[in-house]
Amino acid sequence: MLLPLYTRQRRVTGNQIVNTLLVAMKNGSDSSPRGDDDDINVLDTQQLAETLSGTTKTVTTLLGAVAAVSLLVGGIGIMNIMLVSVTERTREIGLRLAIGALEREVLLQFLIEAVALAALGGLIGIIIATGASMVLASVMAVPYLFDPMINLLSFVFSAGIGVVFGFFPARRAARMDPIEALRHE
Repeated sequence: MLLPLYTRQRRVTGNQIVNTLLVAMKNGSDSSPRGDDDDINVLDTQQLAETLSGTTKTVTTLLGAVAAVSLLVGGIGIMNIMLVSVTERTREIGLRLAIGALEREVLLQFLIEAVALAALGGLIGIIIATGASMVLASVMAVPYLFDPMINLLSFVFSAGIGVVFGFFPARRAARMDPIEALRHE
């Protein structure tokens, strides 16, 4: 349906000034304004979509960087806790090695402890994030969708952080000299 602008202004809107027109164009049509008049501002939804996509990529990159720093800090914390644990349990490690425990068994013991510590931290993080997301979803009046695969991936990733950052302390424990370890005060 075609309707002249002044007819619409006088008869449809009651002589109010028309300041916005919504026009649908075929895909690939040129939406740039024609002429030298600066009184027409064309807002193309394709441009909006491209801008939004660029902004989303930037925010995703920044969130990824924050997450990487958080994982690094958490991993260093796990490594420090495990190093303190190895130091405090030096006599126990020496005793185990002296009575015949293999290096790989001691290594595995400390790796399991590091993974359990990291996995527990990951589980607590998932619970807190789920609770916060549910609260924010209700405040913002948007639906909350729980994705078990993403949460499982997060849990597995946190356990993997335990393996990576727990390996050095576990290797240190496994390579102790039993005699020196038993002499430790």
